Amino acid sequence: MSASGNSSFHPLSFILLGIPGLENSHFWMAFLFCAMYVVAVVGNITILHIIRTDPTLHEPMYLFLAMLAVTDLVLSSSTQPKMLAILWFHAHEIEYHACLIQVFFIHAFSSVESGVLMAMALDRYVAICFPLRHSSILTPSVVGKLGAVVMMRGLLWVSPFCFMVSRMPFCPSQIIPQSYCEHMAVLKLVCADTRVNRAYGLFVAFSVVGFDIVVISMSYAMILRTVLGLPAGEARLKAFGTCASHVCVILAFYIPALFTFLTHRFGHRVPRVVHVMFANLYLLVPPMLNPIIYGVRTKQIRDRVIQGCCGKDP
Repeated sequence: MSASGNSSFHPLSFILLGIPGLENSHFWMAFLFCAMYVVAVVGNITILHIIRTDPTLHEPMYLFLAMLAVTDLVLSSSTQPKMLAILWFHAHEIEYHACLIQVFFIHAFSSVESGVLMAMALDRYVAICFPLRHSSILTPSVVGKLGAVVMMRGLLWVSPFCFMVSRMPFCPSQIIPQSYCEHMAVLKLVCADTRVNRAYGLFVAFSVVGFDIVVISMSYAMILRTVLGLPAGEARLKAFGTCASHVCVILAFYIPALFTFLTHRFGHRVPRVVHVMFANLYLLVPPMLNPIIYGVRTKQIRDRVIQGCCGKDP
């Protein structure tokens, strides 16, 4: 054990178990996770390349999509390389500060992803409810400021997690029954009163995710009211089509995220293997699905991908 401060002690490292209960399947499961990670990296880099090289895509919807792609790359890359090392090479040990850095990146960029999804919902609301004013309301400057606010919120809200944990004493146990360092999992190894930490975690969750979900819900409620008021059925279908991909992305992110969050705090009867699997999928499935969903549902991106694959000029 090494000292940190006057009365706070932390281990030199932690032991990540991977997926407890499925140790015999770790080697083969790693191939599935590796394939999903490769799809996430290639898909999101492709989205970024298409948006960067096509001036016609420098619009709010695609700029937010680029932010989402960057966030997905950070989220998946903050956990998957270490997870694959655990599953394939039994590299279970993670250095103490590396663990806290992982906690920071996971929670900060989960917050950023939630904020980007909220911004994308606002973009769809303005595009459908105020189509003639869309370009004047969501200017590149406004989009940039929204992105900066979302990023700063994630960084500032989550930074205290690591600071508070780093100043607390840890128990002799150094085992984390997951494949990555998560705030609540690390907090369970602390030998001190963690009520303040838990309360702050709940505050961050409800002030970030709760606020974003409320804004998203209100945006889509107003979108639905506007769409149902359209006279032509074809116009309704087109409007619904523009929102369908975003709704799928929202569900893919929030459902496993909320399940993981609630299970950590209230789901004591949920089998650990189920909890750990959802915790892994929560950080891997959305980054993998987002470029696929937008690549299939968005004509401009789909056409550019087809043109690139066929070797044709746009």
